[in-house]
Amino acid sequence: MKTGILRRGGDRLMFWCPGCDGAHAVRVGAGPGPRWGYNGNPERPTFTPSILVRGTRPLTDDEAERIMRGETVKPEPSVCHSFVRDGHIQFLSDCTHALAGQTVPLSDFDV
Repeated sequence: MKTGILRRGGDRLMFWCPGCDGAHAVRVGAGPGPRWGYNGNPERPTFTPSILVRGTRPLTDDEAERIMRGETVKPEPSVCHSFVRDGHIQFLSDCTHALAGQTVPLSDFDV
């Protein structure tokens, strides 16, 4: 499936996260592993329960150069925690990006 908002990859549905400036994916339907409920609407999707993505902040160019010189750069953790409801992303307050606490419409998946 390819719509303006969602992309499908096997049993995963992906949406663009403007807070992380990247895609997030959830597994839907029957199968092993964690699964999310999906309302079946590709234009105004709802996923349940919440979506929690943990990782590390991407390196800046300066940090990459420092690593190449042999310096140690400590990874900075990142958190994106949200509800996707009726075509909107509600970012929870534990997000580490600038959209924490805000609700925004899902945007077209241009990537």
